[in-house]
Amino acid sequence: MDKKNVPQDKGVVEQLGLVFYAVDESGKYVQEQSFGWEPVTIAHEQAFEAMEERLALVGEKVKKGELSPIAYYMEKHLMDAKMLSNYIGISRWRVKRHLDPRVFRRLSHSLLERYAKVFRISVEQLEKGEENG
Repeated sequence: MDKKNVPQDKGVVEQLGLVFYAVDESGKYVQEQSFGWEPVTIAHEQAFEAMEERLALVGEKVKKGELSPIAYYMEKHLMDAKMLSNYIGISRWRVKRHLDPRVFRRLSHSLLERYAKVFRISVEQLEKGEENG
């Protein structure tokens, strides 16, 4: 791509900028900053919409008592059980067990503190499943 053809569409990455490799006037490859490209913007918007939908779905399951609040915060922070287990320092199967509201209600305060610390919320917010964390 020629340097003059580097896309400059406005979009999601406008504040960050993208770096493209382009050919300058002398035929050498150079880094050229772009402030967006429509296909990238569309892909990001679709990904954000999908994440919001998934978070809303998990939030509803927590409200219905089908999942513990840990599931909501895992989704909010884009974590899976393996990642969270590494942060908490417990096995993955235990994290998965803690997604059951009945098991969650019996967790020790110290374990709830570890979860809350990872999610950067208070234990009270975690216990209540508050979404403002």
